[in-house]
Amino acid sequence: MNIDLHQFHGLLHSANLVEAELRRHIAPLGIHPRQAQILDAMDRLGPVSQADLAAEFGTTPASMSTMMDRLLAAGYITRTPNPASRRQNVLELTEKGRTLLDGIAKAWTAVDEILSAALGENAAAFFAQAQYLRDKLGAKVPGAAKKSDK
Repeated sequence: MNIDLHQFHGLLHSANLVEAELRRHIAPLGIHPRQAQILDAMDRLGPVSQADLAAEFGTTPASMSTMMDRLLAAGYITRTPNPASRRQNVLELTEKGRTLLDGIAKAWTAVDEILSAALGENAAAFFAQAQYLRDKLGAKVPGAAKKSDK
């Protein structure tokens, strides 16, 4: 089978290369891309339950648990009992976690610049199409609606 005959293969391969580039830029911060996405979402959402955060990412609270434990151990977030529901905890960014957001933004900007340079005059149209594809496939930016309400 020749995988290059499938139209999405170039996109899939490119996505892997983009993620590798992001990992390289974010590695000095001591986190992984998924952790960076979660910290960014928590900034958008404010105090949030693990269940709500998992729902924002389209995953289960159990799947989110290991990630939360790592972020807690690193001191980037806190977990406290929810006063409104004893069955839930509230997750919140610490000052250390908030400080990390600046480094995350710089890493993401660096990758944006690399991709923009590679795409040249097609960059704006490509990024618009990528966002359109993301939306059509049913994805959303976790907490984006809440952040725009602030």
